[in-house]
Amino acid sequence: MRIELAGATVALDGEANAVTDAMLEALRVNGGQVVAEAGAADILLVSCPLSPGAPPRPPRDTHGRARDVAMAMAGRGGGRIVFVISAVAGMPMRRHAGFSMDNAAILAGMRALAMEFGPKVLVNAVGLGLVEGVSVVSGDSAMLSHVPVGRAGTIDEAVAALLFFSDPLNTYTTGQMLAVDGGWMAGYGRNF
Repeated sequence: MRIELAGATVALDGEANAVTDAMLEALRVNGGQVVAEAGAADILLVSCPLSPGAPPRPPRDTHGRARDVAMAMAGRGGGRIVFVISAVAGMPMRRHAGFSMDNAAILAGMRALAMEFGPKVLVNAVGLGLVEGVSVVSGDSAMLSHVPVGRAGTIDEAVAALLFFSDPLNTYTTGQMLAVDGGWMAGYGRNF
């Protein structure tokens, strides 16, 4: 996917990983300028833990930092915030209740920001299922048995979702989580 960012500034809040590294590179290739200061960004990626074993990131802290950036963006006339979270935000996993709750809280906070700062700031989330690069970068290997497409996702597929949310031509989508999970939420629900 190709978009035109015309020098928009891009920042990362949270820990870098293979997915966010690829996302930042895709935004740069499409004309974005990566900056260190989140408050100066036109596009903010909020990187959340993507696997159950990762150290948790308190949802209130995540929301507070993103809200500060949204306020700065609104003051400048607009911007985009994209949360990179686990798909368990939309469908909890039995074996990972705490991880599921943290992600659901982050998703709720994302939607609250979308309501508070729209229409100037569009706030969305990319919800990742099992994504593999050199190793598993998102999800739990047990997810694969519940994925209708029968395979793990790729980092490029996650990047495509981010580019959709970042595209200047996309002016009407906010408060949404695009699940890049191979249908995991639909497949997992069949077990109940």
